[in-house]
Parts: sequence; C-alpha cells; structure tokens
Amino acid sequence: MSQQEIKRTAEFIAAATRGFTPEAGIILGTGLGGFADCIDVAYSLEYKDIPGFPVSTVEGHKGRLIFGTVEGRRVVAMQGRFHYYEGYAMSQVTFPVRVMKLLGIRCLFVSNASGGINTSFRTGDLMVITDHINLMPNPLIGPNMAEFGPRFPDMHGCYDPQLIARATAIAEREGIKLQYGVYVGGTGPTFETQAEYRYFKAIGGDAAGMSTVPEVIVARHMSLPVFGMSVITNCGLSDEPGDHEDVQRQGRKAGERMGVLFREMIRTL
Repeated sequence: MSQQEIKRTAEFIAAATRGFTPEAGIILGTGLGGFADCIDVAYSLEYKDIPGFPVSTVEGHKGRLIFGTVEGRRVVAMQGRFHYYEGYAMSQVTFPVRVMKLLGIRCLFVSNASGGINTSFRTGDLMVITDHINLMPNPLIGPNMAEFGPRFPDMHGCYDPQLIARATAIAEREGIKLQYGVYVGGTGPTFETQAEYRYFKAIGGDAAGMSTVPEVIVARHMSLPVFGMSVITNCGLSDEPGDHEDVQRQGRKAGERMGVLFREMIRTL
C-alpha cells in the first residue's frame, strides 16, 4: 500500500468521524473483541465501508473500526485484525497501523490469543509480551516509507518498558496475575506441531501465535510505543489438539481481566 493510499484512507476516516483524534490505538485479537463493550462509542465504521481496508475473514473478528472514549481518553479500536495467512500482503496486514498513526494515535495496544510454550503457563493466563521472534516475512521489505520512519529501525525495547511497568503496578493493585515472555510470530494457519513448539522453546519463545509481530514492527518503524498482551488459550506442549472454537472461548474468559488492565492503562496515559 502506498503512502498516498494510506493518506486517502486516513482522510476518509477523519471526515467520517468529524475529525475525531484518538490518543491510543487498540488491536483486539481472537476472542477478545468484547473489550469494545468498554468503549463509549462515538463512531463505528465497518471495514468493508472504508476505502483501502481489507476485510477480516476469521471467525471471532467482527471487522469494525470503533472510535470513542475509555475512561475519558479518546481511542480507536480494531475489532478484528488481518492476518498473513488470509492471503493478504504484509502491507495490507499492517495498513491500519499506518492509518491510525496518521489519525493521531500516540501509542498502540495489541492483544492476541496464543499457545503457551513456557511450561509454567496455564490456559487462561495473561502474558505481557516483553519481546518477540519474527518467523514471518518482515513487513518493511520493499521501498522504505521515509515519511514514516528510517530504513533500518532499531527494535530494542519494541514493547515499551514504561508501559510494561505501568501494567505490572496496575495488576498488583487489582490482584491480576501476569506472566511475562517472548512471543513467537508464525504464519499459520496450521496450529503448530509438537516439534515446532519444542523448537520455539529452544530459541527462547514463551508463547506462539499467528499475528501481532508485523503490526508491532510497523508501529516501531513509526516510533509508536507499544504494549502487547497474549491470552494463553492452550498449552502447546500438551497432547491436546488445537481447536479454534476453544481458542475463542478461552479468549473471552480471560478478556474481562485484560479489559480491567487496558482500561486502567489508558486512563493513566
């Protein structure tokens, strides 16, 4: 997607929302769309009605861009994201992050459902993402959009340490148990084999999924601070087979705790 296409889409959205300027962007993953209920909605746009936007094809991703307030702060939330395995180019997968930046966001919150690799994790745990390992094509391959960021962006601290510290303090106050770890991003759409999970563990992964990393890379290219959270919806090294319906179910169960954390973090931006 070209810079011109990104600008045109941002201009369309700005006109449709009467110049609503969000402070934070939120990407809601599989089974986590319920957080939208925490938003005092001012505008809601279907992806299919937004020029240049792909359309989510995955069950559990509603496909709406929601503008409103959370704890008095202006936000834009993606209720459903796009994935490389749906057949989209990486430029399409990350297109909304570019658009949200032009709309005015100053930080990005990302969430996903993932399979636990760390053997101390349990189904339903919330894992704060401290770093990632990218096993997908890098979304910055191709001509650099110099208007957004440098050719070779640094990825140290790509998950903002200050936001992680804030989440830790809020969780302690609210009695929410957090895990911390490295997220491994793969292409999907197959759930990982046992051998792949063992490989991910050997290279330093704590949880694995099929999203998030491309969006974070593009956000950091634009110097946006990022906070990421995974809901551990299954334990990958167990003998239980992967099941998308169960992933959605576990995501919804953990979504309430994640919602408390996100609301408080947004309130104190």
